[in-house]
Amino acid sequence: MRLHTHMVCCLLAVTFFNTDIALAQEEASSCALLTASGNSEYPPFLWRETPTSTELHGVNRIIIDELSHRIDIPIKLIHVGPWSRAQGEVKSGRVDLMAGAFYTNERADYMDYFTPVMLHTASGVWQRKDKRFPFSRKEDLVGKWGVTVINNSFGQDFDQYAQRNLNVLAVASLSQALRMLAADRVDYVLYEKNPAQAYAAMLGLSDTIVPVLPYISSEGLYLTMSKKSPCNIPSIKQKIAIALQEMKQEGVTEQAVLDGVQEWEARSRAGIALQ
Repeated sequence: MRLHTHMVCCLLAVTFFNTDIALAQEEASSCALLTASGNSEYPPFLWRETPTSTELHGVNRIIIDELSHRIDIPIKLIHVGPWSRAQGEVKSGRVDLMAGAFYTNERADYMDYFTPVMLHTASGVWQRKDKRFPFSRKEDLVGKWGVTVINNSFGQDFDQYAQRNLNVLAVASLSQALRMLAADRVDYVLYEKNPAQAYAAMLGLSDTIVPVLPYISSEGLYLTMSKKSPCNIPSIKQKIAIALQEMKQEGVTEQAVLDGVQEWEARSRAGIALQ
């Protein structure tokens, strides 16, 4: 009787184990395509060739393409609208992945963050060259008027300080923010160093506006997945996490930065249309 019971228990355990495997395989197979988006005003990390294009290029695109190859799942990386709209699409689950986001508690409520980080990027204060004011710490911005892009983040600590103490307007695009500074409508712009530098050059404002040191933050840029994505399942997330770790160890992300910057410089010399 004991032997019979033991055999039945073993058979049930095997059945449940096989069922779990079958369910995981079924879930994974139902996720035949991943969609991704990001900040399309973010050269050399992400950018579009024309204001009407939906295809995204840049460092993050190179990383996403390699990730897609390694997990054997196509990842469609597209422009879905301004940075605020891209965040909304991921939050709703209509887009699965965000190809580059800083960590904030608010975003962690609706996105899962993968480690290691894809890249690190510095954010800074931009001022008019002929109207510079002393800046060495965030407290120096108190009483001034600044501008950044809607839903942009500079890390949890600075975001909380800015919300409590600073006057920072939010506009739809980086080009609009930089033009406002050039027109002397605000005292400073808050934005990431590389994209702001790239846009200032394209707008012909490199001699008008300048970045000032120190940087206000240096943050990791993460790949994230919407918590409402139908592909947010353990088997898929594990594949992504393993692939990212291997890419980091093999120096793939560092090479992507070099290749992406080179691509951006070549395209910007050819001329990129701005919104």
